[in-house]
Amino acid sequence: MRIVVTIVGKDRVGIIARVSNVLAEHNINILNINQNIMDGFFNMVLIANMENADLQLDKLKDVFTALGEEIGVEARVQSEEIFTAMHRI
Repeated sequence: MRIVVTIVGKDRVGIIARVSNVLAEHNINILNINQNIMDGFFNMVLIANMENADLQLDKLKDVFTALGEEIGVEARVQSEEIFTAMHRI
């Protein structure tokens, strides 16, 4: 299953490192990253493959909610299908 991870918040050192470390710890492969910083705000959309993950999507959502609170950003994880359906025009 492919997932979409979105991170939004005030820019600070280490956001990408923390996100990628969490994914690596759970054997989740990053397929694509797009990030930018605009007026001091960090925005990232990351696509990853959970095929070999050692946890389920609902648990990963909890992990990213906690990570977001810890580093001061909004961190959201969704299945690619849900993300696509929600952003269809």
